[in-house]
This record gives sequence, structure tokens and C-alpha cells, in this order.
Amino acid sequence: MKILLLGEYSNVHWTLAQGLRTLGHEVTVLSNGDFWKNYPCDIKIVRHYGKLGGIKYMIKLLCTLPRLRGYDVVQLINPMFLEIKADRIFKIYQYLRRNNGKIFLGGFGMDYYWVKTCCEKKILRYSDFNIGDELRTNNDAVKERKDWLDTSKERLNKYIAHDCDGIITGLYEYWVCYHLAFPGKTVFIPYPINIEKQKSDSNQISNNNIENKVKIFIGINTNRSEYKGTDIMLKAAKAIETKYPDKMALHIAQSVPFEKYQRLMDGCDAILDQLYSYTPSMNSLLAMSKGIICIGGGEPENYEILNEEDLKPIINVEPNFDSVYTQLENLILHPEIIPELKRQSKEYIRLHHDYIQVAKQYEEFYNKSI
Repeated sequence: MKILLLGEYSNVHWTLAQGLRTLGHEVTVLSNGDFWKNYPCDIKIVRHYGKLGGIKYMIKLLCTLPRLRGYDVVQLINPMFLEIKADRIFKIYQYLRRNNGKIFLGGFGMDYYWVKTCCEKKILRYSDFNIGDELRTNNDAVKERKDWLDTSKERLNKYIAHDCDGIITGLYEYWVCYHLAFPGKTVFIPYPINIEKQKSDSNQISNNNIENKVKIFIGINTNRSEYKGTDIMLKAAKAIETKYPDKMALHIAQSVPFEKYQRLMDGCDAILDQLYSYTPSMNSLLAMSKGIICIGGGEPENYEILNEEDLKPIINVEPNFDSVYTQLENLILHPEIIPELKRQSKEYIRLHHDYIQVAKQYEEFYNKSI
């Protein structure tokens, strides 16, 4: 098949492209590199600040449109798959619809159905937008509600979701939101991780950790720290490091490009990530593929949707300081459990997130529609 992947979140599309190419498909990825993260792509269109930046972006986009024709499959990372207003994306979507085969919508992150379900239906015990029946009032949560509810973004998301040939979700939380509205066209496929890159000598997972400081990694997106709970996780980690300076070392990566982020992560024992999530995200999954333990989202629903009954290496935390502090302290005080959790983390990724196996699931879903 000839496949076009439009947009990027956390290297999902580029990793998927690698898997699909291994299966023999012709794949093109167009994105902005997910802003400062600078993930790779085949066609890069980046919008720079200011009116002139917007004009240059539109000119490049219009010049690129003829190259976005004749694909068997077009997959959108999000309804807002370009850096232009929702009203203008309507016409781009319709152009893609006329000039290509099937179109699939990704349920991979922020969109109307995610915001609506978390804020109004509240079927998740906690999320980026709610804790129980209470709505979160941090600036990002309030801003996203205003952006997606009763706006042109909402209308665009509804239009594409109803019109497209299928909706692919990458986390349990997103699957719940879209399955409620579109049970007949929504599927869950795990995020892809290129485990070929992460293969390393098994000696990395050894008992040496018992004798040394436990190395804890946390990546901070300065603009989204409160929204993702990184502020609370960082506070707990610093408190543990202060209490046990001879047992723990904290490694921090703050708003750095993807390649540097990976380098800073290497050699750590555990990662703190996604306080309000039921499930590990792409960064956590990447870390797990390296044998780094995830302290974050590991709720029962995460394992259930994967049909995993035995392998549960994620250290799950509830969305509060005390839970993070307690779980982190337990890990620091019992380093003998680290080697086995590292081994299980790598096995978990191999079984459920291998990029080629994930690509085969996409291939099967595409073929059903084609």
C-alpha cells in the first residue's frame, strides 16, 4: 500500500512508518517534527511566529498539496493535523478525501472527544481534566476546554470522525472516549516502539543497581508541567532525593529535543511520567524498552485492554504527591526488585509494542476498510 501519515505526536507516526516500511509498504510522513521535539519526518512543514511565518507556512502547504494525492491510506494524527485554523483544515481534509483512498483518524491525544468525555461524562476515575467528579482548574485544562468545546475545533473533529473510514486509538483512555461515540469504527492498537534500536547487552540489567544509587529520570515540558502532573512528581522526587542522598540520584531533562532526551534517559533505572494517565505514554514505553522502570500509569484497565494477565512491570501511582512519594521511596529502599522489574519492562514492550507487530495490526485494519 501507499500510505500517508499526517502530523506527529511523540514519534508515533515515524515509528509506525518504520514498521510499515519493513512490511513492504511505501510510507510518507509529513509533520512539523512535533515542534521543539524535532522528530524525524519525510516532508517537514513548520510554522514560525508572526504573520509572515503564517503566510510562508500556507505557501509551502499549498505547494505541497499536489504531493499528497494518490495514496491508498491517509492517517491523521489529530483533527488539527496542520498548524492552521480549524476552519481552513476543513478544506484541506476535503481535498485529501477527494484525491486519496481511505482516511483514518488517530485518537492519540488532545481533541474534542477526549475533552468532552473527561469533563462531562467523567467515566475515568481521573484524567488530565478531572479527578473524580471534580474538574481540574489548572490553566492548561481550562484553556483546552475553551479551545475544544463549542468551537470550530469541535465541529472539525465531529466532521472528520463521522466522515472517516476508521478511528485508531493508542491508549486505553482514548479508546474509551471514541468507542462510546463510534463503537463500530473505533479500534485500539498499541503504540509502536522500535525495539531494534533498544537491543543491548543483557548485562545492563544486573544486580549492580543494588550497590549504587538508584537513578531516577524525569522529563519536563515547561509549558505542560502542571497539566501532566510533572510538577507533583518532581516535588516528590526531590523530597526523596533530599531524604536519601546516598541512595538516589535525580536526572532531569527539561524541554529538550528527542535525541538529547533519549541520551539523558540512558542508564537510568526508572522514569517518572504521566501522573494523570492510566497507561504509559510513548516516552514511558521507550524507556521501558531500554529496561527503565516506569513509575506512572499502570491501572488494571491498561493490562486488560492488552489481555495481559501476568506481566505487570509498571509501578502504578495515584494522581497525588503521597502516592508518588510512597512508591518512589519503596523502590529506593528495595533496590533488589529493580533487576526483575527491568527485565519485565523490556519483555512487556517486546510482547505488546514491537513496532513491526503493531504495524501488522494497522495493516490488518487498513485492509478491512480497503
